[in-house]
Amino acid sequence: MSDCATPVRIPEAGQHGEPSASLIVRTGAELYALPGACVREVTRWRAPTPVPGMPAVIPGIINQRGSILPVVDLRIALGLPASAPERSTRFVVLHHEAVALALLVDAVIDLVLLDEDTFEPPPTGRGRLLVAVSRYEQRPLGVIDPGGLLAAVQEGL
Repeated sequence: MSDCATPVRIPEAGQHGEPSASLIVRTGAELYALPGACVREVTRWRAPTPVPGMPAVIPGIINQRGSILPVVDLRIALGLPASAPERSTRFVVLHHEAVALALLVDAVIDLVLLDEDTFEPPPTGRGRLLVAVSRYEQRPLGVIDPGGLLAAVQEGL
């Protein structure tokens, strides 16, 4: 299993990347991949406890197995409009370096091996949160950089 602190990379021309486990999630109509090494668990949505003064990207905190985790709304982090939770809404508990958080997503789709050879540079605009773009079942797939996501949240996006 790869280390979560090791960034996903786009292989240089003539080099071959390693397949890596990734959790595919849906946010709005878009699909994103989270590095499997960073994912600790997936849990059902429940109302987070609001914390006064937090930015909109952090709707509150949850208690998960005795740990207090900030909830980060992936929709808002990506610049998408917020939405009401649905039956498929989930928290993905991520650990990156010494930080743990609960990432709010609309649905968890699959756990797959993604081949780094299929990665392309991300589009401008979301480039800070995305490390690459790939495809999943003929659909575009943004590959999330957990370090970039945490840095953006800490800086208030």
